[in-house]
Amino acid sequence: MTCFETFQAYGLRSLGFGENLLPTTNITLCDQFVLIGSGLIWNLYFGILALAFGFFFSVGLALARASGNRWLRKPAEWFIFIFRGSPLFIQFFLIYFFVTTVLRGSVSVFGLFTIPTAWLANAWAGAALTLFLNTSAYAAEIFYGALMAVPKGDLEAADAYGISGKQRFFRIEWPTMLRLAWPAYTNEAIFLFHATTLVFVSGFPAFQQRGDALYYANYIADKTFNPFVPYPIVAFYFVCLTLLLIQGFGLVNRRLNRHLPSHRKSRIRLRPQLIR
Repeated sequence: MTCFETFQAYGLRSLGFGENLLPTTNITLCDQFVLIGSGLIWNLYFGILALAFGFFFSVGLALARASGNRWLRKPAEWFIFIFRGSPLFIQFFLIYFFVTTVLRGSVSVFGLFTIPTAWLANAWAGAALTLFLNTSAYAAEIFYGALMAVPKGDLEAADAYGISGKQRFFRIEWPTMLRLAWPAYTNEAIFLFHATTLVFVSGFPAFQQRGDALYYANYIADKTFNPFVPYPIVAFYFVCLTLLLIQGFGLVNRRLNRHLPSHRKSRIRLRPQLIR
């Protein structure tokens, strides 16, 4: 089988298209790149979904934590503390246990109607929910710190010009908060995509052997008895993904800092988090 035929057979296998059976013998280097690349689609799904929804939720959490209302501030503080204080690996298992044991497939609302929850036990839903909650907590702390770092002079100037309320937030605080938080938020986005590999070892099952990149790397390592090829391929894919994230977030960072002189613009640098 040529490399092109391999791509046709397994390029979209993780989505259910192409060959149903995985190769068991004579697994070539091309097979490994294609299969692991196919699984990477699910890693992109988890990362993009959690990042897109987590951004807005984290901003809301940051505003709630900065609020003077105790009923808004305390729940936000506890949410951030719990999800930042516990390992992501444990969160996967706790949420899976909650979905399968406590919810038991459905929830009755005051005996009037029943909401099905069995779908949350699947990786595409439950694992994405866990990553969403985890990154929201970390990003909320980043945005909260940036919100507290908004120069008081800017706020005093806004008051002097009669800019207050929502207008002051969206014209002064919001853009300044984003500009200050964006480099740190970029690192959080990179770590989030790296953390999607933990879905493989979580309790959430893959649907019909349609797993992520680490799923296929583990399968290939078991069949070839050589883990020193598939796992570096996974690392290669994620290094390329990290470079794309840095470039994409860098464009947004330059847009946010377009009003500053070039020597004062903060440049995004990769700062890997070795321990979380």
